[in-house]
Amino acid sequence: MVDRPAEDLSTYGSRVRGCVLGGAIGDALGAPIEFSSLAGIREEYGPAGITGLVPDGQGRIGLITDDTQMTLFTLEGLLRADVRFAQRGVCHVPSVLRSAYLRWLDTQQYAAPPAREPERFFRTGGLREQRWLYARRAPGNACLSGLHAQLGGQAGGGTGGEVRLGEPGPVNPGSKGCGTVMRSAPFGLAGGAPRQVFETAAECARITHGHPTGYLAAGAFAVLIHFLVRGATIRAAVTDAMEILADYPAHEETTEALRAAVALADRGDPTAEKVESLGEAWIAEEALAIAVYCALVEHGEAPADRDPSRRALLLAVNHSGDSDSTGAICGNILGARYGDLALPGEWLVHLEGRAAMTELADDFARQMTDGRSASRSEGWLARYPGD
Repeated sequence: MVDRPAEDLSTYGSRVRGCVLGGAIGDALGAPIEFSSLAGIREEYGPAGITGLVPDGQGRIGLITDDTQMTLFTLEGLLRADVRFAQRGVCHVPSVLRSAYLRWLDTQQYAAPPAREPERFFRTGGLREQRWLYARRAPGNACLSGLHAQLGGQAGGGTGGEVRLGEPGPVNPGSKGCGTVMRSAPFGLAGGAPRQVFETAAECARITHGHPTGYLAAGAFAVLIHFLVRGATIRAAVTDAMEILADYPAHEETTEALRAAVALADRGDPTAEKVESLGEAWIAEEALAIAVYCALVEHGEAPADRDPSRRALLLAVNHSGDSDSTGAICGNILGARYGDLALPGEWLVHLEGRAAMTELADDFARQMTDGRSASRSEGWLARYPGD
């Protein structure tokens, strides 16, 4: 459960919603231009690139991708892990999260929620029944192949042994794709000490990506969100996250990327060319660095209004590279810092699955603040069984 005073629960709930919805907005903004070059974006949409939600190839707007899908299953997985702990007093989080990601994998392999079959293990839960999530939108290869690996919870560190962060993990040991970072914001929304948040996110990132940079970047992002939800400024949260990150072997690539992002933000005058100097975001540390740069340079310590958030999100997607992931991560940051009311309303109204996402975010906030009471509800347990 989250260590928050009762009088601050409304702020916490707003930040949970903001983090989830902000990430989804950034994802939806960047998705139609994910595989476009900056020159191509400017040629099609003008010198400023996209300035709002644009249609995808089939004329639809506001659709989310695997980035938001996996974030939602992370959120639900952590909620169910907390239910399990409330019920049994013990929980191996990577095992519960891997089950959550296997439910996401169902959404990539079926056109609709699969029916119960006697010879097949049946995965349960409310999120799995959301038909709008059954859409395959360029999911990451490492996420898919990692979940097909037959290692269970051991992928995240086993059920009894010590996890040695900084060494290659057993699944996809050479992969450091941004699929680790783009799904990891919910770890920072849950309770626990900062180091615990970092290590849990890193261990769960190892379920699919074994390269140390890939999973350490996920840990750094999660603990950054942790500090933001507790009221830190974006700059302070980045600084504190880097201090924790530096204690782990093999942190250098992520640390160097974050330092470059902060230094670039200090120079002001944001441009797409400066974004691209940080990389293309296909790999974890670059995606995190670009999102941090955009949040810092456009928002800084500005008031919690919609204009800086709008500018930051547009900067985060108008580049050559993984636009939906950088948009999603930047949106997670802004929403966790300023809450859902700082998000552009004209984009929210078009967001696919907004009502379902809001309900899950509010349920998560309730579980993290009143888990013992919520976990005694029969209807609650039907939606969020502790496994």
